Amino acid sequence: MKRRVVVTGIGVVTPIGIGLGAFYEGLRQAQSGVGPIASFDARGFPTQIAGEVKAPVALPGWLPAAQHAAIERDPKSRFALAAAQQALVDAFGRHAPSDFYDGARISAFIASGLEIFLLVDLVQHLGDRGVDARSLMETVQQSPVYSRLQIPAHLAARAIARHAGVKGRLVVNVSACAAGTQAIGEAFWAIRGGLADMVVTGGYDSMVNPLGVGGFCMLGALSSANHLKDAASRPFDARRDGFVLGEGSAIMVLEEYGAARRRGAHFYAEVLGYGASLDAHGVADPDPDGEGALRAMKAALGLAGLPPTQIGYINAHGTGTPKNDPVETRAIRRLCGPAADKIPVSSLKSQIGHLIGAAGAVEFVAGIFALTQGIVPATINLEQPDPACDLDYVPNRPRLAVIETFLSNSFGFGGQNAAIVAGVVQPG
Repeated sequence: MKRRVVVTGIGVVTPIGIGLGAFYEGLRQAQSGVGPIASFDARGFPTQIAGEVKAPVALPGWLPAAQHAAIERDPKSRFALAAAQQALVDAFGRHAPSDFYDGARISAFIASGLEIFLLVDLVQHLGDRGVDARSLMETVQQSPVYSRLQIPAHLAARAIARHAGVKGRLVVNVSACAAGTQAIGEAFWAIRGGLADMVVTGGYDSMVNPLGVGGFCMLGALSSANHLKDAASRPFDARRDGFVLGEGSAIMVLEEYGAARRRGAHFYAEVLGYGASLDAHGVADPDPDGEGALRAMKAALGLAGLPPTQIGYINAHGTGTPKNDPVETRAIRRLCGPAADKIPVSSLKSQIGHLIGAAGAVEFVAGIFALTQGIVPATINLEQPDPACDLDYVPNRPRLAVIETFLSNSFGFGGQNAAIVAGVVQPG
């Protein structure tokens, strides 16, 4: 008899709300968390907009004092710890996971961002254009941004694992845009395969800083529609010109169904299937036929034992770049055939931007919102449909619907693809 995997705790920090209730309200209201960058002076950059977390995020009391100084300097780590605190309290209340589980059966699979490659590439890029790279490097090393780059990407993940009583495995995934979904998928596999009974999972990231914005501007990936402010992130719209960076975190508790039921846990959703693939087409460009994306989605549905006709909602990767959106559209059409026209599809990136390492995790929570609240999140700012993007993208306003299963997609730089299927928890 296969082991079932359920979501029992959720914590989120996003540009449209901190905490599950606030995040859900942001989805109901189709809010935009995108606006002019406030955390640094971006006037010298082609892109001057992002989805920033606007409210202060406090560190939890259980963080060791020796780590306070480092984590205070690193937004993504603060977001991760706040989301983890919410998720663990949501799942276990005043109890510790070790009150219910042997620590050796507790693991953590968490996605994080890693920015140092952008520093190296940016210095090289400017040096090739006549900028004094040595002087630039010295200037960067003296900046607060550089001090954050000295913080290990897995520092917050280690702190979360320690607090959760993890004595099994800690795996930190840094596969860029697919990392959050991969972390959840691998956590699912660990429980389903009998390697763990409880896993803390999700993702955290923030690249809204001079190096992150500068690096993606260098790649030509970001929208430069600064004048549009909160309407600049436009997935599937004919006028889209790139993605908008965002920041935040989503951390979840996954448990084996039988153990969770015995302790009286609340169930949000059941993880049903996971698929991953590598199309190896290019660093920043997806396979034009969506072959890798299709394989990941097929694998997720195959493991779930569901035909495409039973998908109630698709949370799309939906970056708002000229190349990604039509490729993802074609892949969904190839997956679902004629049924594709009947499945609502939307992109959360229209509201919060692209959270890179945290994107898949936060977007998975948006899928749980659709499942539990009966509301499909909107793709906002979709005013001029692109003929090459011809699915039902739930434009501009959320939609009431009874959703029993959803598919969430994440397709990363370098051709890394991940897809995950979840649904209503059935008794049994």
